[in-house]
Amino acid sequence: MKPTRAPRLHRADGVRRGEGSEGSERGVAALEFALVFPLLFLLTYGLMTFGLILITQHTLTLAAAEGARAALRYSTDPGAAACAAANQATHWLAGDLLDCVAQKPAPTVCPYDSTRQCMRVTVIYPYGTRPLVPTLPLIGLALPNELRASAMVQLEPALSGH
Repeated sequence: MKPTRAPRLHRADGVRRGEGSEGSERGVAALEFALVFPLLFLLTYGLMTFGLILITQHTLTLAAAEGARAALRYSTDPGAAACAAANQATHWLAGDLLDCVAQKPAPTVCPYDSTRQCMRVTVIYPYGTRPLVPTLPLIGLALPNELRASAMVQLEPALSGH
């Protein structure tokens, strides 16, 4: 008995290399990645950017409140004390890049009682010129130019005798 050879496998008619079910899926994963990656990147970038903006806004709010409390403790120059305390609370954020505005107590009356003196402490971070994360061309349009927080504190009663 003669050994028989295994039959030669021939491609079916009409099936050529790259046209079968396996060949037609080549590169699909790379194409899917190329389509999905920009969306995932923008989502991650947006979450990170707006999360940092919210953290910064919260820090500025706390710094303004700390500055307002400092204005109560130092009666000789409450404006300077308020700004110094606000800058101290935000030194990790930008150092001396923050603008602190503490209105003098003399011209500022409390909105709820005109016989009382109030001081408003406003802390401003220039986010447009100093972003925490580099901005992308189109997403930069949705970002604020500045972050601002303010706090008001009532000082001693006015000298009008009330």
